[in-house]
Amino acid sequence: MNFDNIQKLLPDFQAALWQTLTMVGVSAAFSIMAGGLLGIWLFTSGKGQIFEHAPINRSLSWIVSFMRAFPFVILMIVLMPLTRMIVGTSFGPLAASVSLSIAASFYFARLVEQNLKEVPRGVVEAAQAMGASPFTIIFKVLLSEARSGLVLSITILMIAILGESAAAGLIGGGGIGDLGIRYGHQRYMPDVMMAVVLILTALVIIIQTAGNWLSAKLNKR
Repeated sequence: MNFDNIQKLLPDFQAALWQTLTMVGVSAAFSIMAGGLLGIWLFTSGKGQIFEHAPINRSLSWIVSFMRAFPFVILMIVLMPLTRMIVGTSFGPLAASVSLSIAASFYFARLVEQNLKEVPRGVVEAAQAMGASPFTIIFKVLLSEARSGLVLSITILMIAILGESAAAGLIGGGGIGDLGIRYGHQRYMPDVMMAVVLILTALVIIIQTAGNWLSAKLNKR
């Protein structure tokens, strides 16, 4: 196999890698904050929880399920007007990050809800018996007890965003995946496609390894 194409496209690889890292970084940061708050609200409004409210819980659960099932490619197209309002353009890695952030937020919200459900009920009841405020229960009991699982969920989230970023090329988002499609597939350059696969695989391994290590460090059980 001829690797001349890779050498010629080294500047493109560097630019594409930076675009991918930008999309993953921006989208992960936003979705962890927004999705985390949504997931906490979803859990605490559930039956028997500190802010139990059945109508709100059902509505939130339906919205999260609907958005998770929404095809990402279609979502990118639908959100183009909103993307232009936020970043001033519908093209580029920052523009793609808007769609990625919104999709990932709902995905992460469900992960957070599942993590919080694994916290023993007795721990929360003990905190309530001692007069702990809802704020204390959420941030010093629930999130503290679930921290190891939350790190693994963040790891899963970042890998999912990395995978979805490949589709960002459809709206000119760029990135490693887009480079593989444009050169490796459409221009029949197998060496470029192989390099793209290896880079994406390496990124996944790095993210997963770091997540597993940090999760194990935080797991005090």
